[in-house]
Amino acid sequence: MAPDRHNNFNLLRLVLALSVILSHSPELTDGDNHREPLMCLFDTIPLGFLAVDAFFLLSGYLIVQSWDQHPRARLFLRKRMLRIYPAFLVASLVCAMLIGPLGADPVEYMAAFDIGAFAVGALLLQPPAVPPVFQGTALPKINLSMWTISQEFACYVMVLLAGKSGALRIRHFWLAVTLAVLGTLAMSRVLHFDAGLLRLPSFFLAGGCFYIYRNAIPLDGRIALVLTAAVTACMFSWSAAELALATGGCYILIYLANKSSAVLGRFNRLPDVSYGTYLYAWPIQKLLVWYIPGISPWLVFAIAAPAATALGAVSWFAIEKPALGFRRAATRAIPGQAGNTIA
Repeated sequence: MAPDRHNNFNLLRLVLALSVILSHSPELTDGDNHREPLMCLFDTIPLGFLAVDAFFLLSGYLIVQSWDQHPRARLFLRKRMLRIYPAFLVASLVCAMLIGPLGADPVEYMAAFDIGAFAVGALLLQPPAVPPVFQGTALPKINLSMWTISQEFACYVMVLLAGKSGALRIRHFWLAVTLAVLGTLAMSRVLHFDAGLLRLPSFFLAGGCFYIYRNAIPLDGRIALVLTAAVTACMFSWSAAELALATGGCYILIYLANKSSAVLGRFNRLPDVSYGTYLYAWPIQKLLVWYIPGISPWLVFAIAAPAATALGAVSWFAIEKPALGFRRAATRAIPGQAGNTIA
C-alpha cells in the first residue's frame, strides 16, 4: 500500500459518498429506481448498493491494517469509537431536532418525540428514532442511510475478536471465513434463501483479505483492466454481480487506491469529508423533495451533493478532526507498539 497521503482512499471515499447521493436522488423523487443510473445500465443492483459495498471493501482493508499496526484491544476500540460515534451522534441530533420538525408539523412532532427511544437508538448506531416525517413522499424516513453504520461497527468488533483471539495470526483464517461467507451468498442466489445480512460483511471480509495478502497480490494496471471487463460482464447477472464486485471489484478498487498521480496527490492533502457527506445527504435530499414537489432528481443531486459535502467539511473540522486528535494522543501514549502480527 502506498504511504499515507500518497494513496487515493480519501478521493475514493468521497466519490462513493457522492455516488450514494446520485443513486438516492431518483429513488426519492420517483418512488422506485427505474431512472437510477446503474439500474438503467444493468438492471441488477443500483449504484448506491455498489457504492456502499465499495465503502465496506475499503473499510475492511484499512481496519485490518489498523489492528495489524496497533494490535491492542483497548486502543483499537477507542480509535474506532472516536471515528464513528461523535459525528454519528451529532448528525442524529441534527436530524431529530432540526430536520424532523421541518418534515412534519413541529408541534405534533415534538409532542410525540420519545427521548428514550432516540437515545437508545443513537447509542446502538441506528437511524434516528423519531415520530413520522415526510409523510406522503417516497421512503418517508429521516435518515435511512444511517442503517449501514451499525453494520460497519459490527465489522470492527469482528476484527477485534479475531485479533484478540489470535485468529488473525493464522494467515489463512480470514480467507477461509471470507470464502465461507461468499459461498453462502452464492448458494443463496441458487437456492433462493435470504442471506442479506451477510452482504456487507462479505465485502468487509474481502477487503481484509486484500490487506492480509497484500505482499502476494501484484497491483498491475493490465490485471485491473481485464478484471474491469470481467466485472462489467458479470454486472448483467443479479446472481453474479456482487460476487464479482467482492473479488475482482476489490482488486480494481485497491489498485485505484494505490495509483499515484500528482493531481490526485494534491487532492489527498484535503480533509476527509466523506463520512459527514454520507451522514447528511439523505436529510438534505428529503427536504428538497418535501418542499419542492415534482423536483427533478438531477436537480436534487445538483443541490444535495455540494450541500452535503459542505456539511461534511463542517463535520470534519468541528467534530471528526478533534476526535482524531484524541485518537493520536492515545496512540502516542502507548509505548512499544507492536506491529505486523499477520504472518
